[in-house]
Amino acid sequence: MPDTLDPATDDGARALRRLESELMAWLTTVNPDGQPQSSPIWFLWDGGEILLYSWFRAPRNANVADRPLVSFSLESGVDGEDVVTAEGEARIVEDEPPASANPTYLAKYQRMFDAYGWTPEWFTGRYSVPIRIKPTRWRLG
Repeated sequence: MPDTLDPATDDGARALRRLESELMAWLTTVNPDGQPQSSPIWFLWDGGEILLYSWFRAPRNANVADRPLVSFSLESGVDGEDVVTAEGEARIVEDEPPASANPTYLAKYQRMFDAYGWTPEWFTGRYSVPIRIKPTRWRLG
């Protein structure tokens, strides 16, 4: 399993395209009892890390703070033919600009905001915990 995504390979290039374009992913954290918990998330790939804004009451926030090893996965297709999964270390980033001040994030999710009737300020008030994931290992296929 590679530790980076190589855009010169078919799998790496496909994974990078999907990280840029896909709206939903799954983040798996581990709770205090050792139980994995998977949650659908909105995310932004910035070329080296995955950024998400977590709901302020989400159990994943405490999970990340106490047990930072996580798994991140995109949907794998109907037949499981398009796997993009990362293992990595997550951290809450207190000084990360909020979603409402992140033009790339806003552009990616504007359609979703409009569909739900949300403003960037409303979203930022609820999804106020920025989490960054540094991938350490990728599984592609």
